[in-house]
Amino acid sequence: MGLTIHYSLRWSTRSPKTARELVARLRARAMDLPLERVDDIIELRGTACDFNQYDREHPNRWLLIQAGRSVDDPRYQGYSYTVTPQHVIAFSTWPGKGCEEANFGLCRYPAWIEVSFPKFSRNRRVPTGLRGWSWHSFCKTQYASNRECGGLENFLRCHLAVIAMLDHARSLGILEHVSDEGEFWEKRDVEALAREVGQWNETIAGWAGQLKDAFGDEVFSAITQFPDFEHLEAKGRREE
Repeated sequence: MGLTIHYSLRWSTRSPKTARELVARLRARAMDLPLERVDDIIELRGTACDFNQYDREHPNRWLLIQAGRSVDDPRYQGYSYTVTPQHVIAFSTWPGKGCEEANFGLCRYPAWIEVSFPKFSRNRRVPTGLRGWSWHSFCKTQYASNRECGGLENFLRCHLAVIAMLDHARSLGILEHVSDEGEFWEKRDVEALAREVGQWNETIAGWAGQLKDAFGDEVFSAITQFPDFEHLEAKGRREE
């Protein structure tokens, strides 16, 4: 839970060469931005695209988890399946302290997957509906606003850097959708973004405080690590 930027990329070509060029141009933009870290592009095929092949500490695991796509069963409502890509061309960035990694890339997915289904004694083929190259991901930026990570200035740097990457994706013609819970994508108002993250911090601190009251120290939230958590909690509870 926390203020997050959700985004998706898409390119209709089947050409791996074009996909490589687009991802490389996106990474070149990342190198010009004030990101804490920009990793090299990885290109994987087949079973190497399955995050289950890697241990929990592997540097590519989170990127490959995000590379998976969820699709609904067209015949049976309420059933959905995770589709592992067949081909991944992607790279990871880390905007800064307290922020999640922001991953970017393009993937190809199988047209069909085989799934086990209780009504059948054997696996059944399900169409994925996934064509061309695509990428669906998200980056939680809220906790970059922790004073110990650099506070509001650090949060704004991280959040705006991710938005700048998506602006460049749009200029390349591969941006499909953005949902910015900070509303900066639509408003382009830095002051409004600063107010928004402050309100999120207070609200989540209020919720976290209530959960800690009910369940004790078993409850963990990144907001509880803020040095001014109790102040934020009090304001959040007053708002409620």
